Amino acid sequence: MTETITYTQLRPTARVSGAIYLLLFVSGIFAEFFVRSSLIVPGDAMETAARILASPMLFRSGIVMDLVMIIADIALAVLFFELLKPVNRMLAALAAAFRFAQAAVLAFNLLNLYFVLELLSGTGYLAALGAGQLEALSLLFATMHGTGYALGLVFFGVSLAMVGYLTWKADYLPTILGILLMVAAVGYLADSFARTLLIEYDRYAPIFDTAVFMPAFVAELAMSLYLLIRGVRRS
Repeated sequence: MTETITYTQLRPTARVSGAIYLLLFVSGIFAEFFVRSSLIVPGDAMETAARILASPMLFRSGIVMDLVMIIADIALAVLFFELLKPVNRMLAALAAAFRFAQAAVLAFNLLNLYFVLELLSGTGYLAALGAGQLEALSLLFATMHGTGYALGLVFFGVSLAMVGYLTWKADYLPTILGILLMVAAVGYLADSFARTLLIEYDRYAPIFDTAVFMPAFVAELAMSLYLLIRGVRRS
């Protein structure tokens, strides 16, 4: 009787978690890979400014999708706590806390993108700065946004490692999902710390991008789809 009640209670939470996780997944990929990757050209302030000015709504839509992602992240922190607390309540609470920390960092970090919009807006009081200076400052803030994003992923990596461990231990979730999430967490943490420790990080960035993106893509998409479609399995 206890197992049936637990299964019945957890399944709706799992389904909602999967739907919100998928929303978070899609909005985050859209903002980072379809918007900023197409508009921000590393090392070229003039071209970056030209692309943003040519597609201002695309740039703004990236900010909106980031906001959607952050809201979904906060909701998911609470839902994952409810889903995983039967395994270990304290660890589930810690995972939620680190996810809240990530959301706070990413929300504050969005100010960098608003600075980019303001610098390129042509507002009168900015006339004291030359066009070249405005473009350089815009790229600086866009680059700082990338750095702040990596900082937020440190907290996310820790949270994901805990979620992966709890998923691995939970008899109502597939073990393989927990292992995939823990592998993805290691990738996030390795990349974030490498940005600080490696002086010539840009030389190794493509390697880290592949090492982080592929495991994370597979793990997080699999987790979201499993929760959405299957929910949880009976113990």
